[in-house]
Amino acid sequence: MATYECSSCGVSVNAICGTCNAPLLDDTLIMDDGPNVQVSRCPNEHGQIKSPVCCETDMTCILA
Repeated sequence: MATYECSSCGVSVNAICGTCNAPLLDDTLIMDDGPNVQVSRCPNEHGQIKSPVCCETDMTCILA
């Protein structure tokens, strides 16, 4: 399961798919024209979201 934690304040969130309740997987979206973007994706292909933001910074993923 993808667990995201804020390096500034320490808050953390677990990410699950709202459609199938599966734990989201940490992944990287490779952009053609810029930096790579960390995302969480559903293992059952229900989509993906950009990593959450806290304290104006992307939260980092800890695989649990």
